[in-house]
Amino acid sequence: MVVNNTPLGIGASILAGALWGLVFLAPKLAPGFLPLQLSAGRYLAYGLVAAVLIAPAWRRLLGLLGWREWRALLFLAFTGNIIYYVFLATAVREGGVAMPSLVIGLLPIAVTLVGSRERHALPLRRLAPSLLLSAAGLACIGWQSLSTGGVASLLALGCAFGALVSWTIFAVHNSRWLARLEGVSGNEWNLLVGVVTGLEALVLAVPAFAGGMGSHSGAQWLHFAGLVTSVAICCSILGNALWNVASRVLPLTLVGQMIVFETLFASLYGFLWEARWPGALEWAAMALLVGGVVACASAHAQKQD
Repeated sequence: MVVNNTPLGIGASILAGALWGLVFLAPKLAPGFLPLQLSAGRYLAYGLVAAVLIAPAWRRLLGLLGWREWRALLFLAFTGNIIYYVFLATAVREGGVAMPSLVIGLLPIAVTLVGSRERHALPLRRLAPSLLLSAAGLACIGWQSLSTGGVASLLALGCAFGALVSWTIFAVHNSRWLARLEGVSGNEWNLLVGVVTGLEALVLAVPAFAGGMGSHSGAQWLHFAGLVTSVAICCSILGNALWNVASRVLPLTLVGQMIVFETLFASLYGFLWEARWPGALEWAAMALLVGGVVACASAHAQKQD
């Protein structure tokens, strides 16, 4: 049963966004490693940590989960983790931190549009101001990205949109599964996704690391292991657990807008990493995206009143 607790959901989503934003820095902190290696390493670590944490509840959960649930876990792990992060790491590698993080700002629009079809959801006309503000922000992003020119920028933009599509699919399906689960907490569901992701990452590790182990020193591999483990714990374990809290207490049309905090924190980290102030279009994009969230939250507050 979904409980309407808007302050809890908003607070959890802000914290999740702050942690998820760190993901965008990982490719910059390990420049000599391929996106496929970063994805495989992160999710192997995620799966290992999740398996340790879920072990005490494993027998109980096996009795609660059927084939439909395991099939959903396989799907969620692949779309929301494996594919998403390969696209994202490639986008950051080719186009820097700021542009991909801002493109992910499209998630509020995508998830809100899907969520508007849910039962008891706000009609699109009530969400129109929020969607228009978000769309205007993304127009600023696209204009700046294309104006830089070059094949790398186009490749980065394409991969950023690939990440957007895969995570939209994950967010919608994950929210629906959390609403129907009984006897499984949001944190347990996150850990189960982690275990399945780790198993899928074992397959991904074969092409990711085959023949490339000798191209880095022992110190570089130690740095890589520490980085992907930190990302797994902070972003996948803690960040996803906080997001599942928000997904269970907020309607899909509102929780979709909360994803913008990942965009804002990732942009902040990116500007700090690049040691620069945002450009005019980047300022405008962030202001418009925040305005979209405020408009969406206001529309939901009016509905409750």
